[in-house]
Amino acid sequence: MSEDVKTFLDRLAERNAAREPEPTWIAARRQAGAARFEAMGFPHRRVEAWKYTDVRAIARGDFSLARDAEFSPASAAALTLPIEAHRLTFVDGVFAPALSRLDELPGGVALMPLSAALEENHEAVGGPLGRLTGVEFSSFAALNTAFMEEGAVLRLAPGTVVEKPIVLQFLSRAGEQAVMSHPRILIQMAGRSEATVIEHHVGEEGAANFTNLVEEIILERGAILNHYKLQEASLQDLHVASLHMEQARDSRYTSFNLNLGGGLVRNDLVAELNGEGAEANLYGLFYGQGRQHVDNHTLVNHNAPRTYSKENYKGILDDRAHGVFNGKVMVKRDSQQIEGYQSNANLLLSDRAEIDTKPELEIYADDVKCSHGSTTGQLDEEAVFALRTRGIDEQTARGLLTLAFAGEVMDQVALDAVAERVELAVAGKLPERFNLAGLVEAAVALNEE
Repeated sequence: MSEDVKTFLDRLAERNAAREPEPTWIAARRQAGAARFEAMGFPHRRVEAWKYTDVRAIARGDFSLARDAEFSPASAAALTLPIEAHRLTFVDGVFAPALSRLDELPGGVALMPLSAALEENHEAVGGPLGRLTGVEFSSFAALNTAFMEEGAVLRLAPGTVVEKPIVLQFLSRAGEQAVMSHPRILIQMAGRSEATVIEHHVGEEGAANFTNLVEEIILERGAILNHYKLQEASLQDLHVASLHMEQARDSRYTSFNLNLGGGLVRNDLVAELNGEGAEANLYGLFYGQGRQHVDNHTLVNHNAPRTYSKENYKGILDDRAHGVFNGKVMVKRDSQQIEGYQSNANLLLSDRAEIDTKPELEIYADDVKCSHGSTTGQLDEEAVFALRTRGIDEQTARGLLTLAFAGEVMDQVALDAVAERVELAVAGKLPERFNLAGLVEAAVALNEE
């Protein structure tokens, strides 16, 4: 056993010794996760799926587990999205009831921390928990299972439509001791239910913590989920996330994977389209600066005929930032009459920025419509000059053109509070006298001339 692995297992042993008695099945899964993590160890760059991502900053880190959820209400308010919503808040992985808002949940909606769900009805949670993301998926998924104790559970009854967004907020504190958290999210939506979920990862400046997230989403027939993940942690934070989603017939899942922060970020997203008429729309935008490293791996499995997927990921990289995109669309045998489209475009704002991109199609059926492609380039200097001749300073011109590049993704974002956070990060604060929409439109037109 390597010293890196032993350090994490020692932390687990310390936590288990202090843990209250728990159901046998939870202890068994925790033990299975620990055993698998010990056997696999941390991934290294000789592993194909991790060849561009070095996780030594995690493996060699000295992380403790947070014991409390103390966080200044004023500091939390400054980081919270200004949106009317049902809210579940965690501080370094610990549930923070004082910062949550669960008093106005409509009928047919169950939203609670994982700890409460396990205490109230652990058998109901135990069935789906871990069914999509098993310990075999990755060493990080195994590590999450070993430490699994807190997170969010959302269950919707048949036909339930939630009008307000549901925010799952994860706050990261800056402290003398770096901490780690292993949140687990479980979303189950029954037939014809509909909701918008905003997963928001944000923290104090200088926070240097490690978040290892596992998320499982189950959509039954006709369910509709709009899922926003806004990740804007500090540039010292480490963030690894594994998301598995399963769709039944006629369900629709729309993902907005928006990564603005984090020093080292890895997202794995797997979509299983298991019923006819199931539709998955995956939109992604990652913005890197400094020495940020952002890695997105996606896999869409068309397991049934007449299923549909559309994927559009865009990367914007400045300074010495490094981006990775690996997207795969798999069409299984006899999955006829499917449509699968994938696109990855990247904008390099610096000669030192780097992108590694690999779009893939694997098709075992003959009656399909599929396409994939990738492009990488820099800002058009002629377009920058054209905007400057209209009285716009260079910084604003470059910001507008960068926003225009992100437009295909941002045009799909229906929440102003989320869009404003992204626009501010990508383009900076633009002068108020400008009609932003009009100038972006003009910049796009200039790019096309």
